[in-house]
Amino acid sequence: MPIFRNAQFEISVAKPHGLPPPAGAEVAFAGRSNAGKSSAINTLAGHTRLAFVSKTPGRTQLINFFRLNGGAALVDLPGYGYAKVPEDVRRHWQGLLERYLTTRENLVGMVLIMDARHPLKPLDRQMIDWFAPRGRPIHVLLTKSDKLSRNEAAAALALVRRELAPLGAQASVQLFSSLHKQGVEDVERTVGGWLGFSAEELPPAAPAAAHRSKARPPKETPRAQGE
Repeated sequence: MPIFRNAQFEISVAKPHGLPPPAGAEVAFAGRSNAGKSSAINTLAGHTRLAFVSKTPGRTQLINFFRLNGGAALVDLPGYGYAKVPEDVRRHWQGLLERYLTTRENLVGMVLIMDARHPLKPLDRQMIDWFAPRGRPIHVLLTKSDKLSRNEAAAALALVRRELAPLGAQASVQLFSSLHKQGVEDVERTVGGWLGFSAEELPPAAPAAAHRSKARPPKETPRAQGE
């Protein structure tokens, strides 16, 4: 069952007091402004223009709500970390993001978007530090994995898994490619579980061989790449 298909734009919010009353479970999508968040959302929704994709990172300055079938919402948070954004705008984004992530009562989980070539930057870690104390799940998408070789992608996946290991079952990670539509079913299974879908309603797991070739590190221990 495609969870994100038929998502419909509902509202954009610029300030915390503008957030709509809680109505249905919400799943936040967060990430650096150049990590491919909008492209990932569009790929999951099967829509080319649901989330705005800008050639200039840092243009999305609002919290955007997209209502899903069944009443849940996909919540697209402002991209963070773009150096050319004015300081007052950056502070505003930080306050908006922190307020939403730490206080929104019907927020059931966060999908955190990271460029597979540059994962776990300081602001990514800050997002995790804000959200993790709530005890709700965090699912990391390592986007743009098509730009890496198989071994490089496996090494990035292994590195992030090691770094998130202290969070235990609260955190999970996968490779994702908007270009090749890789990893869509994995995201739907994970988020569908948060939203209470049964196993029969969710996409089947990928064949073991295919999963190994795309998402698991090789048997030898890969050498972590320095940032």
